[in-house]
Amino acid sequence: MEFFKGVSLDIKTVLLIISILIAATVLTRTLRWLINKFFNAASKKLKVDPTNYKFFKNAVSLIIWFGAIAAIISLIPKLKAFAITLLAGAGVLVAIIGFAAQHAFSNIIGGIFVVIFKPFRVGDMIKVGTLDYGVVDDITLRHTVINNFENKRIIIPNAVISSETIVNDSIDDTKVCRFVEVGISYDSDIDLALKIMREEAMIHPKCIDARTVRDKKNNVPQVVVRAMSFGDSSINLRAYVWTRDPLQAVQMHSDLNIAIKKRFDAEGIEIPYPYRTLVYKKDLPTNT
Repeated sequence: MEFFKGVSLDIKTVLLIISILIAATVLTRTLRWLINKFFNAASKKLKVDPTNYKFFKNAVSLIIWFGAIAAIISLIPKLKAFAITLLAGAGVLVAIIGFAAQHAFSNIIGGIFVVIFKPFRVGDMIKVGTLDYGVVDDITLRHTVINNFENKRIIIPNAVISSETIVNDSIDDTKVCRFVEVGISYDSDIDLALKIMREEAMIHPKCIDARTVRDKKNNVPQVVVRAMSFGDSSINLRAYVWTRDPLQAVQMHSDLNIAIKKRFDAEGIEIPYPYRTLVYKKDLPTNT
């Protein structure tokens, strides 16, 4: 701490530094409150995307505190001289700092790209790479915060999110087509199984009619059920069921699995266990 031994501050300078810190804190909180107030007022009248506002709030805070630190350094002669010396001989230093800060800058650039190109917005349900689905809580200068279904916040650097594949279930159209799949035995009545799956899906309160006018004219059913493949011990059926958003899709899928299983049991449609047939080329020895 030899550097700070030569730093002497008078009462006036100390009070000025404290005033700058207080002013920066008050100004930051005031501006963030005003931005929040403006957003809340605008969101009642317009469909306002909160992504820009959250990112703007974080950027404003960074600029204010950067200015406050610069002002404090200018008040302390030794720190000011040290800063000027660093800037004067900044050749090697800039290279070192640039190398050390490349991840920070890449995160900032990644955040700016997210705000500009909007692959997702605050409030969208997304899946990043191999991570689980979650709802975007916040987009800062450095990272994006995602709240998953376990109410855990996943903090992902913007540079990482920019290089990953993003699945967005909320952008433009929130409707979801959920696949409800079940296998029935080869001995079961396939027509009855298709009918049961269609009926159970259509009576579910979260199932919606996503057919186009053309589909309705062509008598395409609201819930399409198809036989997808022949398995080792089952015929695999799939129902295409539409609902309003991804959260409802998860709940609806669980409900339909239970309802279809009960109907199948009641009407004699078997959901088979895997079967194994063992063939012995030689007769097994018998005990005599």
